[in-house]
Amino acid sequence: MSRISRAVDDGAVVDVGAGAGSYEPDRSTVLAVEPSCRMLAQRAGAVPAVQAVAEQLPLRDRAADVTLAVLTVHHWRDWRRGLAELRRTSHRQVIVAYETRLHAEFWLTREYIPEIARLEASRPSATDIADELGADDVTALPVPWDFADGVFPAHWRRPEAYLDARVRRNCSALAQTDEAAVSRGIERLREDLASGRWHERHRDLLGRDELDVGFRLVTRG
Repeated sequence: MSRISRAVDDGAVVDVGAGAGSYEPDRSTVLAVEPSCRMLAQRAGAVPAVQAVAEQLPLRDRAADVTLAVLTVHHWRDWRRGLAELRRTSHRQVIVAYETRLHAEFWLTREYIPEIARLEASRPSATDIADELGADDVTALPVPWDFADGVFPAHWRRPEAYLDARVRRNCSALAQTDEAAVSRGIERLREDLASGRWHERHRDLLGRDELDVGFRLVTRG
């Protein structure tokens, strides 16, 4: 969160695909843009929010100092048009995206649920997004072992977390993959955790404090 805040700096910020507002900077003027009524209902606080999509932002040209988009571009129906809207409506763009190749190579995908790789292949990667945006900088964002956000590879050193259905529902890569395939993979993971095979196979991860699982901070302007 601190790296995102530093990248945003200050001024008028539009958070596109804002969700519940977990990544919004608290020192800037923020307008949240979110297409989902359900997510808008979960928001709290005084930050104004509007229901709209990234591909058609209800803003005039250069209305904002910064447009912020955190782990949302891969969900947009037309991500190229959405990026064009970010450039149209702001002087600076700050995006958190991920390298889909690294998510496809993540141990949960590679060893237990290979079907996730097909989903990731259909999504734009951080490199694709940076190229389309004309980014000035792309910075790796390693994930600490105790990362509180429930994004897909966040539990890279805590495999037991994936046994929890609530955790899986909060990971779009799992929620959008065939349920039977996910169930089969999770059952194999459960067996490998019980036998100790997972810990033996991945003992190199157990002493690490952070890992590059593909997240990137992409900035322009």
